[in-house]
Amino acid sequence: MSWTDERVEVLKKMWGEGQSASVIAKELGGVTRNAVIGKVHRLGLSNRVTSTTAKPATKEKAKTQAKAKPATPAAAPKPAAPAPKTMRVTPPAVRKIIPAGQPLPPQPSANEISPEALAKVSEVEKTAKKISLMELTEKTCKWPVGDPATDDFWFCGLAVKAGKPYCEAHVGVAFQPMSSRRDRRR
Repeated sequence: MSWTDERVEVLKKMWGEGQSASVIAKELGGVTRNAVIGKVHRLGLSNRVTSTTAKPATKEKAKTQAKAKPATPAAAPKPAAPAPKTMRVTPPAVRKIIPAGQPLPPQPSANEISPEALAKVSEVEKTAKKISLMELTEKTCKWPVGDPATDDFWFCGLAVKAGKPYCEAHVGVAFQPMSSRRDRRR
């Protein structure tokens, strides 16, 4: 199916009248509702003009409904119920975006890592290969060191522990036993 000038004109006319995309698709034939919506957006017709006058079909419905209901004495209109207020919940610890080149604040998990593991990491980082991102392989430790926004950023590069992305020292820091993580929550 192609969008001929005639079909586009029918689309524009019906869209301007406030017809739904489904009704327009049925009228045109051979197109889906989504195709109509896509064409409307490509043509820039997404903003509809709404009028204050009711459509003829709506007026007829209103007349039949008025006839069906018996006339009742005018009562004071009930005040509308106030709309429910929506609450915005902000998490207690909102992450702050730190611009590149700025020092990172102390990480809470660093205080919870055992001193032995930290000592082992500092010793390993002295002997690390200090490789770049492009030099990483499946067999090299992918532990990042430094600030990625600076030239002094590198990856460990030592041999990885089997089944892990890091060397033995960095695995000790990255993967902690379940019991120690559970105890921290208390």
